[in-house]
Amino acid sequence: MIAPQSFDLLVYLIQNRARVTSKDDLIAAVWGRRIVTDAALATRLDAARNAVGDSGDEQRLIKTLQRKGFRFVGAVQEIRDDTGTVALSATPISALPADKPSIAVLPFQNMSDEPAQEYFADGLVEDIIMALSRFRSLFVIARQSSFTYRNKTVDIRQVGRELGARYVFEGSVRQVGSRLRITAQLIDTGTAVHIWADRFEGIMDDIFDLQDKITGSVVGAIAPEIDRAEIERASRRPSSNVDAVTAYYRGLPHTEFPTSVENNDTAMTNFKRAIALDPNFAAAYGASRVAWLGCEPTDGPAISQRMTQSSWA
Repeated sequence: MIAPQSFDLLVYLIQNRARVTSKDDLIAAVWGRRIVTDAALATRLDAARNAVGDSGDEQRLIKTLQRKGFRFVGAVQEIRDDTGTVALSATPISALPADKPSIAVLPFQNMSDEPAQEYFADGLVEDIIMALSRFRSLFVIARQSSFTYRNKTVDIRQVGRELGARYVFEGSVRQVGSRLRITAQLIDTGTAVHIWADRFEGIMDDIFDLQDKITGSVVGAIAPEIDRAEIERASRRPSSNVDAVTAYYRGLPHTEFPTSVENNDTAMTNFKRAIALDPNFAAAYGASRVAWLGCEPTDGPAISQRMTQSSWA
């Protein structure tokens, strides 16, 4: 039998399966204002997983997204009987990868007086979603989810939370005579900052050809921008591993000028430990390069030897 709190946790995740649920939101919904330890939350989460045939190792239905929260990633079917009781049936679907940047393409606004332009705008968005889905490095939110925001004034941060999207792509379509203008922007949902924006124009003599050209131009422009934003994000991301941070700060004093080979070796030892504990700790990589460059060997063989010893390959 599943405990009441584990059951409430499971129901809340299923009801909010369209978005990633943060740890704070989950605790507030299930425990209210009570203080809950990470261990207690993990115990209830394991019980909820066991109740639906899942586990912490497999995470087929309840996914833990590092530094984001939790999400129920199963396909849910609600079955209502004659008494009004609802039964839920869940099966696994593709989970939202924690290591991939995710993007949601929202419906474009039709800024023209012509309602028929709505079809062109929808077709353009669908083509962009399809084209972005071909990039293995991206996780693209399904059209069914992103189109729930049609004709709504939305808060980008809220869209990001609800869809689990790191980036949102939105735009508008305006037609004047035979000319068509599309404006588009790529936004970071965490900061609501515009990463990229541009406009595209064309003649409505061949609508499908125009749609293909705009799609190609848009995707060709925003894919590199997402790569650039991800690189910047990685360089800013602090480590959540306490031991890695400790090793990093132990090494820093040994790189201060004036330094020596011995000091830099000590610094390198600590930085290597920090990287081993957290391979995504960008600051430790940068500091290790500073330490290596500060050694200043004077002969060719020494340089070659140090490069071999300091290799990160």
